[in-house]
Amino acid sequence: QVQLVESGGGLVQAGGSLRLSCAASGRTFSSYAMGWFRQAPGKEREFVAAISWSGGSTYYADSVKGRFTISRDNAKNTVYLQMNSLKPEDTAVYYCAAGSDYPGDYWGQGTQVTVSS
Repeated sequence: QVQLVESGGGLVQAGGSLRLSCAASGRTFSSYAMGWFRQAPGKEREFVAAISWSGGSTYYADSVKGRFTISRDNAKNTVYLQMNSLKPEDTAVYYCAAGSDYPGDYWGQGTQVTVSS
């Protein structure tokens, strides 16, 4: 069992930056693939970024490629999402997820990110 707690969301102006953190419980964090997803009002949840258990491989949605960076610190049981050049369309609730092969077995409660124009 893995418990995930996101933090770092907030209100930021377009062009600004935020860093989301996701703290995980459990001793097996380093064995899980981790990811970030988001859900905007009235829309389905969508994939944002993912990182392999070792951190050696990362994956991004086309909409955030070049602006967002996912990373992890296995010693701290934490995964991060650095978000730069934020746009109003990035406004959403951001969720952290973990999984053995693909992040989706465990979910956090979400953190709100609002980008004003």
